[in-house]
Amino acid sequence: MKTNGDGTQTHFQYLIIGSGPAGLQLAYHLHKAGRDYVVLEAGETPGNFFTKFPRHRKLISINKVYTGQEDPEFNMRMDWNSLLSDSEEMLFKNYSKRYFPDADVMVRYLSDFAEHYDLNVKCGVKIVNVKKDDKFRLTDADGNAYSCDRLIVATGLSPYVPQIPGIELAEQYTEMTVDPDDFTNQRVLVLGKGNSGFETADNLVETTATIHVASPSPLKLAWKSHFVGHLRAVNNNVLETYLLKSQNGLIDGQVEEIKRREDGKYEVTFLYTRALEESRGTFVYDRVLACTGWRFDGSFLDESLQPALCINDRFPQLTSEWESVNIKDLYFAGALMQSRDFKKTMSAFIHGFRFNVQALGLIFEKKYHGQEWPSHVFDATAEDLRQVIIGRLNRSASLWQQPGYFCDLIVVSDGGTRARLYENMPVDYVRDSEFGQESDYYMLTLEYGPDYPDYPLEFVRYISHDEAHLNPQLHPIIRRFNGQTQVAEHHVMEDLEGNWSRDLYSAPLSKFLAAQTQQSPNEPAPLPAQPRGAAEQVS
Repeated sequence: MKTNGDGTQTHFQYLIIGSGPAGLQLAYHLHKAGRDYVVLEAGETPGNFFTKFPRHRKLISINKVYTGQEDPEFNMRMDWNSLLSDSEEMLFKNYSKRYFPDADVMVRYLSDFAEHYDLNVKCGVKIVNVKKDDKFRLTDADGNAYSCDRLIVATGLSPYVPQIPGIELAEQYTEMTVDPDDFTNQRVLVLGKGNSGFETADNLVETTATIHVASPSPLKLAWKSHFVGHLRAVNNNVLETYLLKSQNGLIDGQVEEIKRREDGKYEVTFLYTRALEESRGTFVYDRVLACTGWRFDGSFLDESLQPALCINDRFPQLTSEWESVNIKDLYFAGALMQSRDFKKTMSAFIHGFRFNVQALGLIFEKKYHGQEWPSHVFDATAEDLRQVIIGRLNRSASLWQQPGYFCDLIVVSDGGTRARLYENMPVDYVRDSEFGQESDYYMLTLEYGPDYPDYPLEFVRYISHDEAHLNPQLHPIIRRFNGQTQVAEHHVMEDLEGNWSRDLYSAPLSKFLAAQTQQSPNEPAPLPAQPRGAAEQVS
């Protein structure tokens, strides 16, 4: 341990920048493992981001207090705000009963979480520069120095400002007024069709004359895409006012220029992106509000430490261990993890990245401290495999919230007589690690099927086991591998309540597992049969 002259520790094995949900979640795991760590927070309280955002103070992460179930892991499927911990007291439902809670409650919850576990969090420490030689060397705004072996950036996201001529004339989401009376009888343009844009527009419906919400891409709805970062129903009132012709509208168009007129109004020219022919339109507004999304801000990192970026240079490019692809021992946590599954699962949100961070903590334990991933050994009979698989499918929260991105891993050994269950592993990590070299293993996932319908409330539900792989809804998939080669695959039909205990589901699974336990992993089995057409229409 390295200290300065007054005895304060300055060198750590792990240093986390940012004490939001991700920073505290990782600190919890490091603390429980007895590792040497510190969390440095620029703000005056853990969760400082939530003291300002979302601007209109309503969280869109659901807080479902009542599930009818007592199993803690199952309940985390419906709890989108709690961090993973061993304390019933540290569940978010103890702080609010509201389905969409106030953001101030999140600030209090995160502060209490840090205090409850006595996490090593230092607030009011703004890191302004990070360099690296044999160690990471950090300097804060007061000139204090820190160093660490491994640096984890959990700073969250900063506003993304697109390159548009005149964009500096727009009021940014981070700074604009949120008082509706400040927009009385005005024409307002909102740039961005995400939740921040529609949250802003919804706030102004009662006072404005006209609201246009614009972006180059068509609107995407969360209830159709399954990505909760797309427009949520709680923010879509403006959409209804547009479709019912109430002076508000949506524009699919690229902003070519924003100009200020002599009368103080703004003239905005659009190149329409979905017109039959290239065409432009110009509208005049009293205000232009930029709600254009988020990106990683690495300005505190030295030029030599800039991580490779991806997705329009908005996010760090990461390995399957969430390590920078070009800077060794530089890791990212929280919403900064999302480039691996961008807009496919929930890594941009607490209810997704809490599992990523839990896995990251276990990766650290295995990679740097020689600790094995927690596991459970059982007999590899077809019946024991079935019971373990159904048990996990019925309760796992990580498989539910990170569909297709997280799996449970079952490794078969000792001539096919013993099995070892590893829970909550990223699929990509399994493939890239020594686990993916095992000669006989199964991966359990929950995934959506192909060809999800344009109107999700009118989909086809397949009722034949042979067609389970075509079901568009979330359903279990069990895949068997020999090293990197998939040798068998079994789909379980979708269940309305996510409970696959009934014989309807378990009997075909038992048949599949019986065949697998009698067959070598070197002998590929048939993949799912083609559809026979037996289906029922769901209305």
